[in-house]
Amino acid sequence: MKAIQINRTGGPEVLEYVDLPQPKAGEGQAVVQIKAAGVNFTDIYTRTGMAHGAPLPCVLGVEAAGVVVEVGAGVTGVQPGDRVAYSSGLGSYAEYAVQPVWRLMPVAAGVSFETAAAAMLQGMTAQYLSHDCYPIKAGDVALIHAGAGGVGQLLIQMAKQLGATVIATVSTEAKAAIAKACGADHVIRYTVD
Repeated sequence: MKAIQINRTGGPEVLEYVDLPQPKAGEGQAVVQIKAAGVNFTDIYTRTGMAHGAPLPCVLGVEAAGVVVEVGAGVTGVQPGDRVAYSSGLGSYAEYAVQPVWRLMPVAAGVSFETAAAAMLQGMTAQYLSHDCYPIKAGDVALIHAGAGGVGQLLIQMAKQLGATVIATVSTEAKAAIAKACGADHVIRYTVD
């Protein structure tokens, strides 16, 4: 299978397009044929060595969506042919990745693989912030920093759906337009005196 791997940390020049053996599912695992992979800052942190603990060599990418092609011993709940997405496991910059089945989330037929892959890490962060850290409710005022970023855009929409007034912070007029399009009631450009 084709994959993007690093053998050392550094800039983009350390990325290598390589041939690797297709992974096999172990107990409690599934092999996912990757149809779309998310690209996140955490991938850059791993590549540059800012995120400690990634074994080298490693295949980058921590979120993806695709189709289950193999399941290991003891696996229930998913089967070959299932559409799934996952986050927080290295190996997404490849044609296939093996993941523990507890990490796999079903993807509805009407959701594209690209949307599912891109929504995992940022979507779970926005969900956690709006429902767990502080359960936003109608009448709340939510201040959302980086309102044009991936998490910011989702968080603005979630806060609005929950009935909050949203104030977003951004750095540029173009980003202000993005935050407003997501539903922000007020936008503060923090680069303007």
